[in-house]
Parts: sequence; structure tokens; C-alpha cells
Amino acid sequence: MKTIIDFFEDSVSKYPNNTLVWEKPEKTFKSYSYQDIKTEVHIYANGLLSLGIQHSDRVALLSEGRRLWLVSELAILHIGAINVPLSTKLEADSDLSFRLNHSESEIIIVSKNQLPKIRAVQKDLNNLKKIIILDHIEDLENNEISIADIMLSGKDHQQNHPEALQDIIHQISPDTYANICYTSGTTADPKGIILSHRNYTANIEQAFSYIEIPQHFKTLVVLPWDHAFAHTAALYSFMHKGASIASVQVGKNQLETLKNFVTNMMEVKPEILMSVPALAKNFRKNIEKGIEAKGSTASALFKLGLNFAYWYNQTGNNAGKGLKILTKPLYGLFNKILFSKVKEKFGGELQYFIGGGALLDIELQRFFYAIGMPMYQGYGLSEAAPIISANTPRYHKLGSSGRVVNDLEIKICDEEGRSLPAGIKGEIVVKGENVMKGYWKNDEATSETIKEGWLYTGDLGYLDNENYLYVLGRFKSLLISADGEKYSPEGIEEAIIDHCQFIDQFVLHNNQNPYTTGLIVPNQEKIKLWLKLHNKKLEDDEAIKQILELIKTEIDQIKNSKLPELAFPARWLPTTSIILPEGFTENNKMINSTMKVVRGKVEEYFADEIEYLYTAEAKEFLSERNIGNLRQIINNT
Repeated sequence: MKTIIDFFEDSVSKYPNNTLVWEKPEKTFKSYSYQDIKTEVHIYANGLLSLGIQHSDRVALLSEGRRLWLVSELAILHIGAINVPLSTKLEADSDLSFRLNHSESEIIIVSKNQLPKIRAVQKDLNNLKKIIILDHIEDLENNEISIADIMLSGKDHQQNHPEALQDIIHQISPDTYANICYTSGTTADPKGIILSHRNYTANIEQAFSYIEIPQHFKTLVVLPWDHAFAHTAALYSFMHKGASIASVQVGKNQLETLKNFVTNMMEVKPEILMSVPALAKNFRKNIEKGIEAKGSTASALFKLGLNFAYWYNQTGNNAGKGLKILTKPLYGLFNKILFSKVKEKFGGELQYFIGGGALLDIELQRFFYAIGMPMYQGYGLSEAAPIISANTPRYHKLGSSGRVVNDLEIKICDEEGRSLPAGIKGEIVVKGENVMKGYWKNDEATSETIKEGWLYTGDLGYLDNENYLYVLGRFKSLLISADGEKYSPEGIEEAIIDHCQFIDQFVLHNNQNPYTTGLIVPNQEKIKLWLKLHNKKLEDDEAIKQILELIKTEIDQIKNSKLPELAFPARWLPTTSIILPEGFTENNKMINSTMKVVRGKVEEYFADEIEYLYTAEAKEFLSERNIGNLRQIINNT
């Protein structure tokens, strides 16, 4: 069994002159070889030792994806410390400070763009000793140090203590903790997933069950580097094979960075890209927009080619089978005159995407497969480091999440924990060396999730007879955002009901959508009382608008609350909400015998309302639809 350090050092020995990282600090991309990165890592690691960082100390890392992100993590791991990678989506609030305090991080490594967040919350941090800044800035504060100074200290420490780093590396074992990766919790308290060196190296080995990455391949990593999927499938998997990782040129903000991605694709010409559903949808939208701009003839021809390709490819594993083989020249023609032009927009060398983070619907899978840039969907979760199954060029079925990787036991269980046969859906449960060590300082959550070495994923799915996994959603009631983040709605729903007197029932919805939405059942009795006290009539539009304004104000107060019990991440709170024309009852099957809301029934019954919530009109809460629904539900009581 090997550590991440072993993997890295082995790759440096095999591929010293290969490019490991491509980075564009200014006008052109610059390459850094495996040997270059090793030199940086060893100096950086010595610099961390000079600060007194010891084995098992936690060091937080908050930065956009870049060379120094990888160098920072490798330096942390080389001294036996634990990296706490943080999402750049975190704001300067309790969501960020909780992670830093809970992990007891004493050192924070941060980019210039993210530094204001750390400065804003540092008064609330209990363990902070030093902030390392990855960029040159003029106004360093007392407890801040630049990366340049760290590297100078590292060179001195390396010269004065030449054996120190190697002595520490020899003490690091495969079971040494590498990361504490925070995921979303039930309320404001997320859980810290402990992943060891072996969790990662085992999962990297598993990642190559059915796929190969030649050492000349490049990937441009647009996903955040702390993202479990990008972290393993891009950074470490490519490193393990002597291939290259390119970072997107960092802009002044996330929007500018995303714009740079388009330009960078043409410059890097990646063979593989990692994608999540939100990105896939944007890619398709831009492709179709480009086709439409060429006129009606080009658009009609593209649709014709697409429909033909759908018919020809079927589910991918049976593409061109039977008499369809006779039409292969036609597919080649469509590819030459249409699809190859699209491929050029991605640099011209793209072989395929690897999809992860959340479920990618089969329609998107068919689309990218048709145009000759397949998006091979996989499945995993951070607690499994994260890869559990994957479609690959050799083995794939559109609509599935691919074959289960090697050296991983899997079973599908019912609610009683009993194994189910192939084809029957239940909870996905796995066991292997990639399964996390547990949740940091949370034994209760660990024991609920890992039982006798088996990881209970909370996801619903089934296996077919060829060991392809089909993931259907949540076994439990977690919501999933567009980028794959999973979070529990119950605590938020309860808080809204408790703090909003005009709301009787409330359900949050997000199933890989751009934002979270809310379904409101108003408290009819409270509203009738308000109408009576204010001498208002239900027929009066202005009175209804006033009530809607009161409901909106109550929800906004929760969004802006500073109370600890209401400190929910803003992205989990509803961006749009709708008043429902009827409530959840046992009669309409939306409440079960224990008086719990049956989420699936609610979402199915109010599918039209949910679809409406993702329209421009829904952004206005005082809409004609909400006025009509509010009047209807009160009239019916």
C-alpha cells in the first residue's frame, strides 16, 4: 500500500521531464515539469516545518485552482499534516468559520482573491496562528506571511536541516490522514470527511479499472480543485500516469475565470475534460446557440444529424449494431461536416468528458455522445474518495453510471439493510479501501454511515446483470444542487415553519437545478385572522398582496438572520417560492401516517409549480399566480 507521497515521488522518478502543471499567470501558458514541482514541494514543505507545523496539524487551503494549490497540498502532506481544502464558494460567514474552527486549523493558506473572506472572519477563529498568502500583496497584516517568504524560509531550513523532511516522510503511513473535506450537514453544521493517504491511492488505482490515460494527455480543470471528483479524477489520477494538468487562468472573480476557460481550451487543447451537469448544460446551450447563429439551414441540418446519431448510437454499447452498420458512412458524413466543427470549439483534441458530481440525465449523455465528445458518466461521493463506478470508452451504457470499479464490494439494500438482487432498487452500500475513516469529531454520524466497514451512501439505485450501476436519486431526502453538493432540507424547512407565522407547511426543492426553490402552504387560520383584524376582504387584490409581502418579509428575515440556529448557507435557502393551491394531507397522500411529508409525492403532484419556479416570472413573489393560489387555498377551507 502506498501514500500519496509515494505516488508523487514514483511519478517524478518515471516522468521527471514531463509537464505536470500548465499555468497561465499572464499572457501565455507556462509548463512546470514533475521535477520542477517536486523541487517546489520540498522547499515549501521545509517552509511549513520552519513555522512549527507538525504531524497531524490541520492546515486549511482556500484558493482557486492553480499550480500553488497542488504544491500547497503536496507540501502539507509531505510533513504528515492534514489539508483542509475549502470551497471558494464559501462566503465570509459562519459557514466558513465553522469549518476552520471545527477542524482546529492553525494555518490558513489563501489566495489574494479569497483573503478578504479570511480577514473578515478571523476574529471568530479560535486556533488561527498564521495566514500564508499565495500572491504578492503590499498590505500584509501582523499574522500574515507571503508565499515568497515561506519559500525563503524553506530554503534556509532545507540547508540547515537537510535530513529533516525525509525523516518525517518515513513516518507517514498509508493510514495517515491526508484531508478533512467538509460536506453539507443537516443544518449549519457540515461534516468533516476524513480521508487517509490510502483512501486516495486506493481510489486512484480503482479509477483505472477500465480506462487508461496516456502520459501525453492533458486536462484543463475547470472544476474547483477542492471538489472531490476533480481532486481525485483529475489532479491525482493524471499525476499518477505522468500526464498533465492545466489550471484555468484565474480572473478577478468567478465569472471572469469562467470566461477565461473558453480561451484556455483553445490554448491547452485538452484530450479529457471533467464536467458536472451544470457545466454540461451550459456547454450544450452554447453549442446550440452557435449552430442557430449560422442560420435555419445549418440548424435544421444539425437537428437531422443529431436525431440520426441518437438512433445509430442507442445506448452506446450497442452503437451501429445490426443493420445500422450499413449507415455508418452517413454518420461519418455528419461528423465531418457538422460535429467536427463543434469539437474545434473545445480545442480540437478532446476525446471525451468524464462526468461526475451529480446525475447527468440521459438526454445530455446522448447529445455529447452523438457529436463525438462522449460524456462518460460516473458516480461517487466524497466519503468514498469519491469514485464508485464509471462509464469509460471501453465499457459504457448511456443512462447508467457505469461499471462498479475493481476492488470494491457493493450491495443494494432495502430499508432493513437486506441485500437485494440485480434489477431491484434500494440503497447503494459499498466497502473498500477507498471508504473514509469517518467524520471528524462526529462519532455519531460516523456510526450511522459506516456499519461493519460498509458505507451507506444514502443514494438510491440498482445494479444490472453486467455490474452497471444505475443511480436514481436519494434514498433519503437530501437535495442535490447543480454542482453536486448534497444537503438536507429538514432543518431549514422546520426553521421556516417555526419562524414564519403565515406559513403552515413548507418544502424545499433542488434536484440538480440552478438554485433552491420553496413550496409554501400558507397558514389559512392566521391569514383569515389578519384579514379580520385589518378589516380586509379576500376579494381585495391589495389585501392579498399585503399578505404575500408579509410572507416574503418573514422568509427574507431568515435569510438575513444572524441567529446561530438560522445560520444556513444562502445557496440552500429558496431563491424563488410559490404559494400552493392546496396543502399536504393524508387524503392526497402527501403526508404519511406518522405525519411526515412524502417528498416524492409532493414533487410529483406539484411538478408544474416546480417547473414554474425556474422561470423569470417566478422571481417576482407578488405574481398573479401567487395571488390566485393564495385566494384559492383560503376559499377552499
